[in-house]
Amino acid sequence: MAAPRVPTVPRFAVCALPVVLAVLALASHRSWVLALAVAAAFVARGVVLNRPIVAGHAVAAAVTLGIAVAAHYSHHHQVALVTMALSGMVLMMPRSSHAQPERLREVAALVDRTPGDPLAPFVLHSAKSYFVNQAGTAAIGYRTRLGIAAVGGDPVGRPDDFEPLLREFSVFCWSNGWRIAVLGAGERCAALWRVHGLHPVPIGRDVVIDTRQFTMTGRGFRNLRQAVNRTRNAGLTTEVHPEAELAPAARDELMAIVDSARAGHQERGFSMILDHLLDGRHPGMLVMVARDATGRAVAFQRYGRADGNRMITMDVPWRVPDAPNGVDERMTVDMVTYAQEHGGTALSLAFAPFPEIFSEEDPGIGYRVAYLAVHLLDPLIAVESLYRFLRKFNALADRRYAMLRWGQLPWVLVAFLTLEFVPHRKRP
Repeated sequence: MAAPRVPTVPRFAVCALPVVLAVLALASHRSWVLALAVAAAFVARGVVLNRPIVAGHAVAAAVTLGIAVAAHYSHHHQVALVTMALSGMVLMMPRSSHAQPERLREVAALVDRTPGDPLAPFVLHSAKSYFVNQAGTAAIGYRTRLGIAAVGGDPVGRPDDFEPLLREFSVFCWSNGWRIAVLGAGERCAALWRVHGLHPVPIGRDVVIDTRQFTMTGRGFRNLRQAVNRTRNAGLTTEVHPEAELAPAARDELMAIVDSARAGHQERGFSMILDHLLDGRHPGMLVMVARDATGRAVAFQRYGRADGNRMITMDVPWRVPDAPNGVDERMTVDMVTYAQEHGGTALSLAFAPFPEIFSEEDPGIGYRVAYLAVHLLDPLIAVESLYRFLRKFNALADRRYAMLRWGQLPWVLVAFLTLEFVPHRKRP
């Protein structure tokens, strides 16, 4: 379904206004007319993008104009010109979405009915807004940034309802003046988004272990076997707990592991990280804890669940700096065993970003440039070491995509990077 369009005549009139003012400014050599032309250009752009004018932005624009007038009469002419030009931008700033944590239980029920999607649990991030169809059978989790409605992963709920849900969401975003981009779209939904003008950019693959067929036998699993055996020889043990049932002392013990990694208690993430670590807020979360021979907790992994608990997905792993080598592999293997014993048919290790870059044996110049570019993210996420860990399980699965319009690439990149990696305020 095509998005509604602004009527041609009013849109043409608004877009022509800054051009007329600019011509007058050049003809009259009046700088204030040029400033007014810039303000009108911002307004025209907002009209073309169908951005609604909200009361808060109108008040802010009026205040900005007031500052311009005051600066003019106090002979600060440059300040007056700049603030006059910016008043149009302030008036047409994009509307923001608002977090909807009150819908958490409703959306969690849809996650539980979502088949085969490793990223489904991440829709429960408390900073997200939700677009739910009228029947309540499917939902999209999103956040807005810079006028972009950024969707994290695929919709959750009944797959047959995803196609009409995307159409309804596109109209909803247009009515709010937002453009859509998707981070982490799966194979099927990427095809659905293409109908709405979004282009796919491959960003990695799911890593999903079929617990019904998992084995560590064979040469391909030699490194994994060695890592697990080292931890068993060191006396490491593991245990699984529902996150909501952690005692306060156990939670404090595990949070001390987070503190030891010098990560603080930052709340970040969007499409592949959940917030509210260990506080039991998110339904169905599990915690795998590893203890050394003395009984000290040295590492833990957090998992979400979907598809009636058949899909178990790793959220975050944490470990103390002196944890034994192989502790992450050991916890993952033991989580496979837990899944086998509790009806889980798939264990997702979340996501392998850009695996082709690291698996190419004879990379050309393009791969080498991409390799260097990916390492620019090392302060945020050690992509190569993550790939080396995930490769031990030989479980690369379907591709994931970023979906966007090429003309919005700079804004989409900023939106995705800030949403995923910049810590945001902890929500009560």
